[in-house]
Amino acid sequence: MARITYVEFNGTQHSIDVPPGQSVMEGAVRNGVPGIDADCGGNCACATCHVYVDPAWVSKVAGPEDSEKSMLEFVRGAEANSRLSCQMAVTEALDGLVVSMPERQ
Repeated sequence: MARITYVEFNGTQHSIDVPPGQSVMEGAVRNGVPGIDADCGGNCACATCHVYVDPAWVSKVAGPEDSEKSMLEFVRGAEANSRLSCQMAVTEALDGLVVSMPERQ
């Protein structure tokens, strides 16, 4: 398991144990974490699972592939540390990961 902390825009934190093999988005959706809509169900087709990776973790998380980069171009408020949580596969190495949600998806 990897403990991932999801931080809502208002600062509320949710620390969830997510099994390897799930995505960061699946961990949030399956545990009722607000702020990640995941309208496309994890198909990298909508960008409603946009998160900001905590700066301490940016270098530890694999970078986005081309399809994700294309979707991030449509995200309001995208930053250098923006990711689609559906494209972030959970591994034991992500234990302690912190992601923050934007004000709205």
